[in-house]
Amino acid sequence: MEIKYPQIGICGLSCNLCPMYHMDSKSKSKCEGCKSETRMGLGCKFITCAVKKKGIEFCWECNESVNCEKWEKHREAGKKGDSFKCYQKLEDDIRFIQNNGIELFLRNQNKREEILKDMLDNFNEGRSKSYYCIAATVMEIKELEEAVLKAKNDSNDLDVKGKSEILHKILDEIAYKKMYKLKLRK
Repeated sequence: MEIKYPQIGICGLSCNLCPMYHMDSKSKSKCEGCKSETRMGLGCKFITCAVKKKGIEFCWECNESVNCEKWEKHREAGKKGDSFKCYQKLEDDIRFIQNNGIELFLRNQNKREEILKDMLDNFNEGRSKSYYCIAATVMEIKELEEAVLKAKNDSNDLDVKGKSEILHKILDEIAYKKMYKLKLRK
């Protein structure tokens, strides 16, 4: 089957905003998304069920999705905790896709990824990748854009560590006001 959206996971997670997807390594360990050739060979239960058995790209395309215990368990777990990837917006993202279509969702995710890359390129002191990935996942696009712009303006002559501290402070202030969680939930 032809995979049209390799950067959107079968279960609804956005690969664009995952720390593994943004590894700096030039080795083959960089994840190219949940539906990449490498990941397809690993045997994820969603890949096995949706892609390999049913020939569909997403769980919500399945006639059995409403009653699927595997997908429901995954979504319920995502409401409470995260793995190495932030699941906080999984339900919102699935609902958005179902209501607005995959193309609009993808455009929004690509915009979020652009902002994330900007944060990683200009503000990552080597310890903030997961933090920036979570911020790019849970915060509104406009908030992210304004935060990055403010951080750039406020940190002109600073080294990357100082720039990172400025952006963290700005993002943390927004998160506090909006009650966002910018840490993985364990």
